[in-house]
Amino acid sequence: MSATLLAAAEPGQIVRVSQTQHFDFPSGGTIRLKNSTGVLTIEAWDRPEVEITTIKSTKVEIASTGREGAAQKLGKVHVACQLRGNELMVTTAFPGPRDFPLRFDLEYHIKAPANTRIVDNHHFGDVNIDGLVNDIDVSVGQGEIMLHLPQEGLYSIQAKSNFGSVNSDFSELEKHSWWLLGHRSVNANTGAALHLNLKVEFGDIVLLRTRLPKAPDSLLSARGAEGL
Repeated sequence: MSATLLAAAEPGQIVRVSQTQHFDFPSGGTIRLKNSTGVLTIEAWDRPEVEITTIKSTKVEIASTGREGAAQKLGKVHVACQLRGNELMVTTAFPGPRDFPLRFDLEYHIKAPANTRIVDNHHFGDVNIDGLVNDIDVSVGQGEIMLHLPQEGLYSIQAKSNFGSVNSDFSELEKHSWWLLGHRSVNANTGAALHLNLKVEFGDIVLLRTRLPKAPDSLLSARGAEGL
């Protein structure tokens, strides 16, 4: 009886299972995600490799007596990575329809070279991409797409939300869909080297221009004096 009372009084904890993998990656290669869900974050870094960390966690706190079983269930959600030539395939597999995908939280944290191409057909959750300078092709069933794009880039943009909004730092033409629920943002820049194809069924698309900090006037004056 006392043991039962102690177990009931013990605070629960979120159970998390994480894994990190590294891959040597060719310049200009493609990361293709299949069956992804949850929160996907991709950021550029200056290494010639890809780092992928996945975090699976329970949605509720679990008592100590149930944590081992919860970890075993999380382990049935597999995120497999396979490098074929210049393409890295990231495939998420679920144990069955009953566990897809609302009984757990799933996060992907990916660091990749800046010139990596991204292709993702995302089920539920947010997709955040920061600092990449290559083509990005992302569709989301329900959630948000947020891109931080370098300010000097030239982009050809096709961004559409069927039930949501498109907010952009760029000067594309934004149009309301004929049923007045969705938005579309188009910038058909024929001279652009980078193509963004973004689509959300339910949710928003946000395009932010990453602005480089302006050098202080004192530093600019010093550089000017050095050139004299």
